[in-house]
Amino acid sequence: MSASSEAINTAHQRGHRMRNLTQSVVLIGGMTVLMGFCAWLIWSWAGVFWILISLSLLLYLGQRAVPPELVMRLYRAQPLSKKHGHQLYRIVEILSQRAGLPKPPPIYVIPSLTLNAFATGRVEKASIAVTEGMLRKLSMRELAGVLGHEISHINNNDLSIMALADTISRLTQAMSFAAVFLAILNLPTLFTGDWHISWTAILLLYLAPSIGSLLQLGLSRTREYDADLEGASLTGDPIGLAAALRKLERYQGQFWEDLIFPASRRIPQPSLLRSHPDTEDRVARLMELRGKTPFPQIEIRDEPLVTLVGFGPISMRPRFRWSGLWF
Repeated sequence: MSASSEAINTAHQRGHRMRNLTQSVVLIGGMTVLMGFCAWLIWSWAGVFWILISLSLLLYLGQRAVPPELVMRLYRAQPLSKKHGHQLYRIVEILSQRAGLPKPPPIYVIPSLTLNAFATGRVEKASIAVTEGMLRKLSMRELAGVLGHEISHINNNDLSIMALADTISRLTQAMSFAAVFLAILNLPTLFTGDWHISWTAILLLYLAPSIGSLLQLGLSRTREYDADLEGASLTGDPIGLAAALRKLERYQGQFWEDLIFPASRRIPQPSLLRSHPDTEDRVARLMELRGKTPFPQIEIRDEPLVTLVGFGPISMRPRFRWSGLWF
C-alpha cells in the first residue's frame, strides 16, 4: 500500500470515528439534559444538583460492585479451555495487542445454543463470553471478526458509556414514576380548588422515559458502527465480520442485537426502536473498508472445535432463567 493510499485510509477511518464520537457526545448530553430537566421540574435547581450527585455515586459503586466474574456466573459461563480453544486465545492476544489493551481479556463459554457474544467489565479488567452455539455455527474467520468487535467495545470504553446511559435512563424513569405517583396522590386537591401542579410538567415527566429510551437506542447504534469499524481494522478482515453478521441474521433473525447488552430485548419494527443498526447497513459499511485496514489480516487455520463445556443440546436449550437472563 502506498503512503498516499495509507494516508487516505487513515483519514477515512478518523472521519468515521469523529462522526461517531460526536453523535455519542450529543446523545449522552441529550440524555443528561433530559434527566436534569426532570429533576428541575420536581425539585428545582437543588434537584439537579442532587440527581447529578446520585448519578456519580451510582456509577462509582456500580463499576466496582459488579465484577466480570459475577456476570459470567449469572450466565453459568465456564472459562474456555486452552487445550481446545488455543487458536481463539491466540486471536484474542493478537487483537488485544493491536488495540493496546493492558492484557488480553479471558474468554468464557456459555452453555447455550443461541448465537450470542458479549463483553463485560472495564478496560483494565474485562471478559468476553461466547455461546456454544456461536462456536459451532461460525467459522474461525467469522469468530475472529466477532472477537474483534467485542475487543473494540472494550477498547472504546463502550461498556462504561452504555452503563452511564443506562443509569441516566433509569434515574429519569424513576423520577417520572415518582412524579406521576405524587400527581395521583394530589388528585383530591383538584376538587377542593387547591391544585397547584402543572399538567404540562406532568405530561413532560410522563414522556421523558420514552424520549430517553430513544436517545439510548440511538447511542447503542452509534457505538455498534464504531465497534464494527475498529473491529474490522484490528482483524484486517472486514469480510470476516460481514460474513458473521450475515450468518447470525440468517440463523437467528436479529439476535445480533444482544451482542453487547445481553439483558436487553430486541424491539422489532420500526428501525428507530432497534438497539442495533440494520444488518445490511452494517455489512455495506464493512465492505467499504476492504483494503483500507491498518493491520494485515490475522492468519487463521480453520480447525474444528469440539464441545468446550461438556453440555449436550438438551441442557443448552435457550430459556428464561431465574436471574432474568435469556440464554
